[in-house]
Amino acid sequence: MRRAIFALTIVAALAVAAPSLADSGKLKVNPFVYDPGNTGIIVSAWQAKAGLADAGGSNHGLVLQKNGLTATDAAAGATVTGAEGQTLSEIGFDVTGHCGAGSPRFNVTDENNVTHFFGCFYGTHTPIAGAPGWERVRQTGADAFPPMAPTDTIASIEIVADEGTDQGTGQSVVDNVDVNGTLVGKPGNSK
Repeated sequence: MRRAIFALTIVAALAVAAPSLADSGKLKVNPFVYDPGNTGIIVSAWQAKAGLADAGGSNHGLVLQKNGLTATDAAAGATVTGAEGQTLSEIGFDVTGHCGAGSPRFNVTDENNVTHFFGCFYGTHTPIAGAPGWERVRQTGADAFPPMAPTDTIASIEIVADEGTDQGTGQSVVDNVDVNGTLVGKPGNSK
């Protein structure tokens, strides 16, 4: 009788936990603005028709813009959630506009609280056919500063754009944010 009750308890617990376990592999990319001086020079938002073509026709792109000098304490960015606890095999995005050594970049913090910087300029760059001005950027832990070991696990990921108009256009649009082969190309969950 105890075994039957224990088995039923396990089945009930799994039935309750199954929906949350199914969603644990979903990535989300949530824009944020860092502007402590209230300068008003930062834009960070998913915008329809700003990105690459997608199946739904919304063509969202994550617009990251700093309309001022790099030295101004302000940044556009996005928090990437859903990859916590994974090791990193690949990270990247598709990008048009400014793609510098430090912006836009991924800041990946590992389980030891070490932040690894993946600048847009580094990694493998591939032009996207049929999309003039767009290129696919893919990186591994070896492309980061400091390098990220294959055994390090992800604690958090942010995309940061903090180079301003004195370093280029001041604007980048990213699409198809990639963490370990899972892509996010619009607001909400990955596919």
